Amino acid sequence: MSFFSRFLKKNQPQPRPLFYDIVCPYCFAKFGPDEVVFRAAHSREDDENYAPSEDAVLNRYRERFGLDGVDDLEAILDPADIPEEHRHYSDHVLTGLTDRYGVLTRRRLCPHCHNELPVTAGKVPSNIISIIGASQVGKSVYMTSLIHTLQHTTAGHFDAACMPLNAEISRKFRSLYEDPLFERGDLLASTQKEKMQEPFIFQFVFKDESKPPLTLVFFDVAGEGMVDQDYLGLHGQHIKNSAGILFMVDPLQIRSIREKIRINLGDHPGAFVSQYDEPRDVVLTMFGDFIAYQEKSRTEIPTAIVLAKSDMLHSLKDEDGDYIKANSNVFNNYVHRGTLNLGEVDNIDGEIRRFIGKVDRPFKDTMDVYFANTAYFAVSALGSNPVGQRIEGVVSPIRVDEPFLWLLYKLNFIEGSDRA
Repeated sequence: MSFFSRFLKKNQPQPRPLFYDIVCPYCFAKFGPDEVVFRAAHSREDDENYAPSEDAVLNRYRERFGLDGVDDLEAILDPADIPEEHRHYSDHVLTGLTDRYGVLTRRRLCPHCHNELPVTAGKVPSNIISIIGASQVGKSVYMTSLIHTLQHTTAGHFDAACMPLNAEISRKFRSLYEDPLFERGDLLASTQKEKMQEPFIFQFVFKDESKPPLTLVFFDVAGEGMVDQDYLGLHGQHIKNSAGILFMVDPLQIRSIREKIRINLGDHPGAFVSQYDEPRDVVLTMFGDFIAYQEKSRTEIPTAIVLAKSDMLHSLKDEDGDYIKANSNVFNNYVHRGTLNLGEVDNIDGEIRRFIGKVDRPFKDTMDVYFANTAYFAVSALGSNPVGQRIEGVVSPIRVDEPFLWLLYKLNFIEGSDRA
């Protein structure tokens, strides 16, 4: 075979797989679509195999999150017990069973936690976006601001819709996160290590039917758990099976500039806390948990390093740009429409790489060693630093969707351009 023929073969589009492995958006276990189980669509008192009963597997999962157990659910059906002619397939994926009583169920469950899977599971790639970072970095606030922005503006700019997976997630997100922050201006409390948060699952669905929907799983691991090897080993499964990572860094985590920011803010310091974990500690914990077992001890998962609370950098700006230039694009919101402006992203990436390299070289060097596919960003989830756990004025996010759009670009969901 000639070099030219090999080149052509390599660059031809690969055929679409008949089906995809499923990553459960609840427990993050990975399995084939033929391994799912089903919940019966009815119950019967005269058949013990179909009688309502406790689902011990589901209740063990719920207990991890401090949720009440559920009693008297319909039976679990194993496809292996159902004749082949009574199994229903869609796009080569098992999606339904007709039981011995002739009743059809399409309620597919994860075999490991018995939560119901999205309709598209197995038909499209399972893409999980994880938000990680140390304690006090503001992951919950960023998640809220990002989802709000995706739903109200970003999705429309990419001919898509961003929707919660079900009504329960919609109500919980709105009442516990979106309304307190955007309607009442209340700062969200930090996620507690002993109180796991169930993942918030949204779908980014494109109007172009040739593009598969993207399942977004925002899993807010407690920050202090990110530097605890045992905690990460138990609850960090989502990171290993992520398609993309949003790695958040707080300027106040960086010891060399923390006091400088505090001094420059003077009598109006806003929200400061006394204890911070170093960003590098999070990376080292992740290395021991899963990166060390990857090829060449590096992870290829696209990782956006997100410098949060970028509004605080106003106190460091000067004309010489020792830390950051006074006219930096970091302080200006930018709206990407239809494509990702690669020139804009490159400018921000270069500026924040230089900034991080200057103020926390050990962290940047560690990221360069362990993460093969990175870009640096700066965002402000609120637009200003809260004072007294309250947000003064209107919440005005700055560039919160840019790291997410870069992950979409890296995962081939959207295109990039160099337009101004």
